[in-house]
Amino acid sequence: MQKKNLRREKGILYLIADFAGGEEPVCAALSAGVDVVQLREKNLSSAEYLRRALKMRELAHGFHTLFVVNDRVDIALLSGADGVHLGQQDVPVEAARRLFPHGIIGATARTREQAVRAWRAGADYLGSGAWYATTTKEDAIPLEPRVYREILSAVPIPDIAVGGITLENCDRPLRCGAHGLGVSAGILKAADISGAVAGFREKLK
Repeated sequence: MQKKNLRREKGILYLIADFAGGEEPVCAALSAGVDVVQLREKNLSSAEYLRRALKMRELAHGFHTLFVVNDRVDIALLSGADGVHLGQQDVPVEAARRLFPHGIIGATARTREQAVRAWRAGADYLGSGAWYATTTKEDAIPLEPRVYREILSAVPIPDIAVGGITLENCDRPLRCGAHGLGVSAGILKAADISGAVAGFREKLK
């Protein structure tokens, strides 16, 4: 089986979603054209997480969008996801790669050392942040642009800027060289979701 990967090395629009607002906002974002959707759910039973992952896979693949599960390699495999995104406290990248040899594996990296370690272990892309205050991760410490540039220069794989990203503030990580933007509320809570996606696409050019 050929290993899946991100569609592009630059200009990646990466949606971080849950079903808190129902399926409609997610479908609107997928229809408008994001490259990747990550299911990020907290405080759920494994059974419920799997149920939602199966639903998200169905929606994502219906729009030919890559589907990634946050944190849980087991849920990613059982749901037929295209990949998994791992934080620093999750299963190590090298272990996930043994279980998921053909999947996309992303890793959170807030330092140059974490980035290099993840890349050498087999990560396909990185997620770095938080850039700004975010309701999805209230204890996140803002990432300094200097540190982000160090991460970007240390590894050859794409890095997605995440954390409180909106149309109004995304120029900062893009000027540093981000390969893409990881967006949650900036799309899903927009009054015009398709307009927000189009706006991010324009910024990513």
